[in-house]
Amino acid sequence: MRDEPELSIGRLAKLTNCQDVTIRYYEKIGLIPEPRRTAAGYRIYSRAHLERLAFIRKGRELGFPLDAVKSLLALVEQPQDAPCAEVDAITESHLADLRQKIGSLKELEHTLESLLHRCGHTTVCECRVLEAFQPELAQS
Repeated sequence: MRDEPELSIGRLAKLTNCQDVTIRYYEKIGLIPEPRRTAAGYRIYSRAHLERLAFIRKGRELGFPLDAVKSLLALVEQPQDAPCAEVDAITESHLADLRQKIGSLKELEHTLESLLHRCGHTTVCECRVLEAFQPELAQS
């Protein structure tokens, strides 16, 4: 009896809450290694695939872009006593990006709140919110 599970793409997708097309895409771009295939050509995934895909999914849930996840995966494959300075650098960069996006979203929130506050609640043709959608054309 084998210790290693043999998983179909459908089973792997269900266990990791990931779509089959995404799994095939991750294979194509090298995030997960190609699985072995049956004589009929069906993909057969192992526990290593399951663990790697779970790692990728968690990284994506944390908002890391795929290139950062790929870099983190490469670091995981290094000796376990290697320093984690590069992991910290990748995480700090991602955090800085998130903080910038949060700042932009807060500005957007303030703009929308301001538009709603200025709205006279009259008619569509007098709506201050819709007025903000009108382009400001340069004078010739």
